[in-house]
Amino acid sequence: MEADEGDLAVVDVRRSLPGRGAWVHPDLQCLELAERRRAFPRALRTGPLDTSSVRRHLEDRSGRPTA
Repeated sequence: MEADEGDLAVVDVRRSLPGRGAWVHPDLQCLELAERRRAFPRALRTGPLDTSSVRRHLEDRSGRPTA
């Protein structure tokens, strides 16, 4: 995952985008824990991030949406 200029976290499946990245286990519970702990802004050295694209990617991958 990379931090984009608009503070939007994007999934970098190829791991080839320039810039700082953060890894998250491909599980929705892990994403929720990272969001609660504000791990992404710390790892990416940025302000609050919109992680909705990461959530959609994980939901598509698991085949089950969150509540």
